[in-house]
Amino acid sequence: MQQSVSAQRNDEPNPLDSRGLCLLSLDGGGVRGLSTLYILKRIMDRLNDKRKPTSLPQVKPCEVFDLIGGTSTGGLIAIMLGRLEMDVDECIIAYSKLAEAVFSQKKSRLPFSLKGKVKAQFDSSKLEKAIRETIKGSGISETDWFNDGNERGCRTFVCTIDQNTKSIVRLRSYTLSEEPNIPATICQAALATSAATTFFEPVRIGNRIFADGGLGANNPVDELEGEAANIWCSESADLKPLVKCFLSIGTGNPGIKAFEESIFKFLGQTVVSIATETEETEKRFIAKWRKHFDENRYFRFNVDQGLQSIGLDEYKQQGAMESATERYLVNQAQKDRVRDCIKNLELKENKTEPSFAVSIEEYKFLSFQQQIVMPKVNWVVPFEKNRCFTGRESELTPLEELLFTEGGPKKIAVFGLGGVGKTSLIIELVYRIREHHEDCSIFWVPATNFESFQQAYLNICQQLQLPGWDDKNEDPKRLLQSYLSQTSAGQWLLVFDNADDISMWTGSQGSDQVSHQLMDYLPTSQDGRIVFTSRDRKTAYDLVQRGHIVEVLELSEDVAIDLLQKYVSRHDLGKHEDDAKSLVKQLTYLPLAIIQAASYINKNDISLATYLSLLADQEEEVIDLLSEHFEDDSRYRDVKNPVAMTWLISFEQIRLRDPLAAQILSFIACVDSKNVPLSLLPPGLSRKKEIDAVGSLDAYSFIYKRQADSSLDVHRLVHLATRNWLRREKILVQWADIVVNRLDDVFPNHNHQNRSIWRTYLTHARYALDSQLIDQDGKRRIDLAWKVANCLDSDGRWKEAETLLVQVMKFRKKVLGEEHPDTLTSMNNLGFLFESQGKYEAAEPLYKETLQLLKKVLGEEHPDTLTSMNNLG
Repeated sequence: MQQSVSAQRNDEPNPLDSRGLCLLSLDGGGVRGLSTLYILKRIMDRLNDKRKPTSLPQVKPCEVFDLIGGTSTGGLIAIMLGRLEMDVDECIIAYSKLAEAVFSQKKSRLPFSLKGKVKAQFDSSKLEKAIRETIKGSGISETDWFNDGNERGCRTFVCTIDQNTKSIVRLRSYTLSEEPNIPATICQAALATSAATTFFEPVRIGNRIFADGGLGANNPVDELEGEAANIWCSESADLKPLVKCFLSIGTGNPGIKAFEESIFKFLGQTVVSIATETEETEKRFIAKWRKHFDENRYFRFNVDQGLQSIGLDEYKQQGAMESATERYLVNQAQKDRVRDCIKNLELKENKTEPSFAVSIEEYKFLSFQQQIVMPKVNWVVPFEKNRCFTGRESELTPLEELLFTEGGPKKIAVFGLGGVGKTSLIIELVYRIREHHEDCSIFWVPATNFESFQQAYLNICQQLQLPGWDDKNEDPKRLLQSYLSQTSAGQWLLVFDNADDISMWTGSQGSDQVSHQLMDYLPTSQDGRIVFTSRDRKTAYDLVQRGHIVEVLELSEDVAIDLLQKYVSRHDLGKHEDDAKSLVKQLTYLPLAIIQAASYINKNDISLATYLSLLADQEEEVIDLLSEHFEDDSRYRDVKNPVAMTWLISFEQIRLRDPLAAQILSFIACVDSKNVPLSLLPPGLSRKKEIDAVGSLDAYSFIYKRQADSSLDVHRLVHLATRNWLRREKILVQWADIVVNRLDDVFPNHNHQNRSIWRTYLTHARYALDSQLIDQDGKRRIDLAWKVANCLDSDGRWKEAETLLVQVMKFRKKVLGEEHPDTLTSMNNLGFLFESQGKYEAAEPLYKETLQLLKKVLGEEHPDTLTSMNNLG
């Protein structure tokens, strides 16, 4: 697409063409930064050649670009071009001298000391001296501030890493009122951005220590985008409409290198390879700025071959770098891109003022007034914007970009645990799309069941006034599919919320309500996109097929507390920070549980501490709390909102779809929720069925597989809700018995060779034995208690073993009689346990009683009698 950068839509010239933002991003890469300069030289030379016929003066980069940002090598070059206002030829000479002065001799061949600490291989004082000489050579004092308070047409910033927080910090040659200003001289800023780990010492500025920004943003396009947004559109952050030319230049493709095994090689080579690997950032950013790339407003130049073998410090390879760059630039594809870049830049007439966004908005308004009337944009969404929505930027921004990136997926599915906030996320997403993409129609379909699906389609057809919408013989699904599949429908987004029942979509279970599978009614269009939400990852995959799926996880602690604060506005959580942290943790950072808790707190006017005390009650009381109904405008009116209820729906779906998965979930509900060994689970008819069943639970986010798939964890609230489900079905006691029997079958004896096995099962055996649901005197329970007690004894956990051995002894006395060998063994073991703990007064009478019984039953000369006599002695 040829540009005048942006198409003319009225008689007024587009201000973007002459005053739009020109941004320059410079990668890090050691001496390979010369390749960056050779590319920039080609562009600037060609640009100045274009200016000669019209007698326009020659321009330097600082006179063309509004903002230059760089990292490491790129940071040094950014300072030379932007703050020192060099032309490219001056910069090449200065940079070559600096590289030779710094890299001509290594201070150390090892990248770390004998104590294992990273140390510099080159003399940092030489780097500082070379930078000072470069500054003086440009006619500026070496002690001048990077930000000296003077306004310049070109703003410059460099990236560095704060050694304490490991976060990226931007050092600026200008002031932003809402951003921190770190006072640094030009020299300090240059040192801070180029202090590459293992190459140079970190740099101190004031009380803070900084290292090379390349480890955090070696390709600084994201930082440049964020910085430009802060300057020119801080309120809207909508930068793209303001950008005329975004130019990103790399230091050459470093190639793909395997991680080195040796720590010497890792610190000396792999760290550098990581820092210089910019390709992934390049691919992601081009996809994000695809429209600008296609319209010749975003350019990326990076030599793809010939620089892989040139290290960051190999300054003598200048000729090789120049040759490789020249070979890259003479390629026809790069010639075309350079030509398009110059066509863009030659239209630039004036620097971009901070108020430029206003000019663009005025132009858009005039353009809109002169446009022909466009087709009506439709909005069928049953929810108001949620003013309490919190966080989720890491999901929202990529979702919006995926939906509106050319060549992106036509279908996206969002899945996650019930109550995690999928619907709320998509509500926020569609409101953002409505704001950012005003020509996009949005339709919302509740897909909980066939009736809600059919009614939603009918409502949409009515709003669109599609011919036949009120004809009972017409199928609204066919009508809407046909309409949205036409190009005249324009751009649209169709949301299917709560698409949990895959059989409804595929007709796999022969539903008599669906004459054709609903998948057959999905519209297709170049301008259309579909988003599903589902609790089940397997369903999500089936629905999008070759599309894209996104998992929604629980909130972080900070975001969870922010959400709680918005809903309990009468409470100042800052005064109750510990209670707030404890509460969101107890509620597993689950949005629905937090909102439900806030509703109860507000309705009953209680404190966070009081609600926490309720959560500490018996599990039946906690379930009642989690079953408390509440109103929430961001949820369906005809759907019960409580957390416990939302999972009951999922339990029933699992029981119908995968009975073995339901059995495993029931089993897990009767053991501890953490680190459940797969070997403990009830076996299925085949290994495949077991894998499928565990996969079903994982797909619903009810469980989390641990490393190597050898054990799993259950979501804490799901564990509690499952027990409630079993209790409602009157099968909790049955499953508690099944668990005890299974544990009795697999729990090993206390032979030390079995220690690793019994320790894996021990927590779950203790949980089952502590249950008050089962017969405390059941034989299988007592047999398990005997095994567990002996293992606890072997592990030196005598107090815990004592409790179980007392139970075993009482049972055997009652059932087997005092003279039964098993009873005598348990009595003797208990006495020995007392003695191990120093409880001699308890051990002695037990030993005496055992001895008398052994004499009576076995005789005085029997070995067991003699052992008992020895214990007593």
